[in-house]
Amino acid sequence: MEKKKEKKPGLFARLKEGLSKTRGGLLGAIFGNSEEKINDEFYEELEDALIMADCGFETTEEILDKLRAQVKAEKLPDRGAAKEALIRILEEHMSDDTPFLAEGGDNVILIVGVNGVGKTTSIGKLASMYKAEGMHPMLAAADTFRAAAAEQLTVWAERADVPIIKHGEGADPAAVVFDAIASYRSKKNDLLICDTAGRLHNKKNLMNELSKIRRVIDRELPEAHVEVLLVLDATTGQNAIAQAKAFSESCGLTGIILTKLDGTAKGGVVVAVKNELGLPIRFIGVGEGIEDLQPFDARSFSEALL
Repeated sequence: MEKKKEKKPGLFARLKEGLSKTRGGLLGAIFGNSEEKINDEFYEELEDALIMADCGFETTEEILDKLRAQVKAEKLPDRGAAKEALIRILEEHMSDDTPFLAEGGDNVILIVGVNGVGKTTSIGKLASMYKAEGMHPMLAAADTFRAAAAEQLTVWAERADVPIIKHGEGADPAAVVFDAIASYRSKKNDLLICDTAGRLHNKKNLMNELSKIRRVIDRELPEAHVEVLLVLDATTGQNAIAQAKAFSESCGLTGIILTKLDGTAKGGVVVAVKNELGLPIRFIGVGEGIEDLQPFDARSFSEALL
């Protein structure tokens, strides 16, 4: 228990640092003087800041309506009080109580997303995190279409000290997952994390491959709890949401991993993703280190954003 208490400030500090570009823009300026009065100018500035941080127009309007109502109902006196109210609104907006992994049973995490968003890195960090928590992860290198994808995942498997199942380049991805499940069963692992292709010759081929992999998992591990996580690059802002909609139509997404938050002034995309897709943010990446992928916490994020 003591170790966890020591770790939390470190995680929050990394999150705060990762969101410094977003916070250092207009959002930071608006709340610079906490004793300043709340007026029409304040709401206009806040609207501009949230849209520029890529919260999206609809999400921004929804948040502002809630803030106006709260300011009026509670007779909030200044921008400092409005900031605290906004933190609570954002927290409520992004919170999700859906359980993630099943305790004491089989778990499969299927990782999807276009090339270049940080899929392989995220898988390595997830494996490392869950191994540190006492689970027994195994990796399946089912992105057989991108040159060196399996080799890159092998490096992460070695770094996290977890087993990996892979075939040669161009092999059938579903066959890799099939063999990984057989090995997973024999070694009595409790978490299988599968990489998948980010691009094939066309979108239809890619989605067909993902569907095939999912059928293999459902057939071979019918009792398993399956999560399908889409990895999105936060620096792409609203384009990330368009990607998510395309994948969501085809492979039944259950959550989002948002990477590269430390490299963008558009951290508000986290708020938009939850609002527009109705999917929980499960993990966020705020750096290159193996510990810089962390479970998403709505309260910590809201505080660090503002």
